Amino acid sequence: MIVILRPNTDENSVAFKKTWKFLEELNNIRLQKNIVEGKFQRLTEIYLFGDTAAVNQETVEALPAVERVVRISQEYRVLGRHKDSKRLTGFDYNGLHFDQETLNIFAGLCAVDSKESVELMMKALKENKLTCTRMGAYKPRTNPYSFQGHGKDCLPYVFELAGKYSIKVIAMEILHENHIREIDDALELTGRPTGVIFQVGTRNTQNFELLKAIGRQNEYPVLLKRGFGITLNESLNAAEYLASEGNSKVIFCLRGMKTSFSEPHRNMVDFSIVPALKRLTRMPVCIDPSHSVGSRETSPDGIPDIFHVTAQGVIAGANMILVDFHPEPAKALVDGPQALLLKELPKFIEDVKIVRQAYEKRRNLFKASKSVK
Repeated sequence: MIVILRPNTDENSVAFKKTWKFLEELNNIRLQKNIVEGKFQRLTEIYLFGDTAAVNQETVEALPAVERVVRISQEYRVLGRHKDSKRLTGFDYNGLHFDQETLNIFAGLCAVDSKESVELMMKALKENKLTCTRMGAYKPRTNPYSFQGHGKDCLPYVFELAGKYSIKVIAMEILHENHIREIDDALELTGRPTGVIFQVGTRNTQNFELLKAIGRQNEYPVLLKRGFGITLNESLNAAEYLASEGNSKVIFCLRGMKTSFSEPHRNMVDFSIVPALKRLTRMPVCIDPSHSVGSRETSPDGIPDIFHVTAQGVIAGANMILVDFHPEPAKALVDGPQALLLKELPKFIEDVKIVRQAYEKRRNLFKASKSVK
């Protein structure tokens, strides 16, 4: 059961205190509070866990601070929609908004290999009026002898350059609970010139202790990638691990599935389920065309496969794009063959705009049809 309080309810108010006291005294019920920051209002949601079937919904709805009550299914308790279209679907972070209506492009380096590459990348982003990027400091590799990333040593110059080029948010993968502290320390050391979204890679989707650790902090949002060899339900429950610990600022990322049927791409592209994810959950949905395609191959029409695949996700309603670029892909230490060139960035952005406009026209078409009925 989710108890949704009236917008902008003050926790020091008499109404809130009376409501909380009543809920707290319910038998066999555990409470968890969640704050949802929207564009125009702040919502407090109180989750009731335990024997909620015995709780009288009308009695709870009559409490002084309560706006409404939502009965929920067992799965995706915090992040699920539960057939309630009124619940907010996003969050604000470092001056940007993320929800199921917005579209943010995170173009950048799969792995930080040099300060020079970072600066060239961020300079190109600023020139093209982008304020988000991806920068891998910690890299999980299949081969133990492959480059594992520069780790905490590169964080200060990455954050300083982000501030120099007005980058507001960096998506950065973390592999261990210690990385949370290392990133936070480096941001503090450099004066917090940018923000960070913690990225959970596909190999760690079911690293439950890592998910719990990330979920226990509420300052940094999380980008969770779908596990490449598990069911969608299992990956969504991984996202719920984050939310169950208190952090519901979660973006779900599709990055292709590992299967023998994926050829000629690196992974089987799974962007067709973008609408399903938005129907099942309140999470913004990200696509990662680079790791899905895995190459810079171009089709006979002259359009690179990564552009085509990106378009498939955007026209299906994706809210974020995580895509690899590099000043010199041949010299990249990680995933160079799939990185796009900096000179292709303007064309990539324009192509995304074209497809996004098509999506918005499609959406308006169906809104108009619904209003006629």
